Amino acid sequence: MSDELLADWMERAAATVGVSAPGAEERAALLDLAKTVAHGVARPAAPLTLFLVGLAVGGGADPQRTREVLGRLATRAEGTIESG
Repeated sequence: MSDELLADWMERAAATVGVSAPGAEERAALLDLAKTVAHGVARPAAPLTLFLVGLAVGGGADPQRTREVLGRLATRAEGTIESG
């Protein structure tokens, strides 16, 4: 998916649900978190983790801090969730 197509999709989707679309930097950070979680925990955990980020930010949490904390958690959890 091209960056332009992704940006357009995010703008349309955000407008549909009445929120602001994330900018390029924020999209990159979220995609990086999803990758970390998918590889460190399990693939299905990636979209669910991003859902948690959305809930946290919607509730007033700092977006960058939330992504950092969950990224560290996923890195520490590598292999322990599926095998534990």
